[in-house]
Amino acid sequence: MAKLYYEKDADPGIIRGRKVAVIGYGSQGHAHALNLAESGVDVRVALREGSSSKTKAEEAGLRVLGIAEAADEADVIMLLLPDTEQASVYESQIAPHLRDGDVLMFAHGFNIHFRQIVPPAGVDVAMVAPKGPGHLVRRTYTEGGGVPSLVAVAQDASGRARDIALSYADAIGATRAGVLDTTFAEETETDLFGEQVVLCGGLTALARAGFETLVEAGYQPESAYFECLHELKLIVDLMYEQGISGMRFSISDTAEYGDMTRGPRVIDDHVRQTMRQILADIRSGAFAEEWIAENKAGRPRFEALRKEGAEHPVEVVGAELRAMMPFISSGHQRLQDVSGG
Repeated sequence: MAKLYYEKDADPGIIRGRKVAVIGYGSQGHAHALNLAESGVDVRVALREGSSSKTKAEEAGLRVLGIAEAADEADVIMLLLPDTEQASVYESQIAPHLRDGDVLMFAHGFNIHFRQIVPPAGVDVAMVAPKGPGHLVRRTYTEGGGVPSLVAVAQDASGRARDIALSYADAIGATRAGVLDTTFAEETETDLFGEQVVLCGGLTALARAGFETLVEAGYQPESAYFECLHELKLIVDLMYEQGISGMRFSISDTAEYGDMTRGPRVIDDHVRQTMRQILADIRSGAFAEEWIAENKAGRPRFEALRKEGAEHPVEVVGAELRAMMPFISSGHQRLQDVSGG
């Protein structure tokens, strides 16, 4: 069984006795910084020169410094920049200021697991990864709750890295909901797999394929959009709240029978084998190498695929239909992953 930590397992005094720098003020960065500050932690936000987030952070009452200055001043550094930017910022502005006894923290393990960042031996390396977007981390904290999080230690130079990470998790509200003990490898590999196979890659490919199949068969694109994309939220919300069995309880018997008899025909052994190969590519580092090379080349394939996706008929039809339903986008916030900043 996985080990879970709660408020009783964390010492809030540990992180209150440290100087914390939150690098980045995006989706996760703003939530971490504000929650830490309101938990009595000595926190500063570190931003790149000319960052558009500087005014927002200062207006929120936070102290803002440059990245190098913050790294030199702090002894706990939470790096919340996008994955693709972390290594260069680390090498140029953080590494020169690290001292033995410092703690380098992450909310996603990509750069440590795939050795794009290799901290010195005298530094603790830990992770606190909320399992929710930053606006939820912030909102639940202000309401007295928290978002479940993961905690992991990659390097325990001080012998107290996990205690420090749990204290940090407590200060952002995570221990109120529960903190799951994991490793950098498990978090990174399962996160990438979930994104590629189910949450993003699998879901978007399935919705588009369903849409295309109905349109090719002569059905109206609008009807295909509603059936294959629009109603996804209803089903996902039920699964989020009640699990798969709870969702099945709430739908019609006809839908449930179709789910149980036809779903396995779509997600068959061939699909499972493809999933295993994708997981193998993640675990071997092949995907990481491909993505790092893509970024070094200027992202030509990424941008071409992004353009192709934006121009797909399901997007064109969907934009027209959503314009007729303004309530859908009311209060909309772009959800970024934990590296957003």
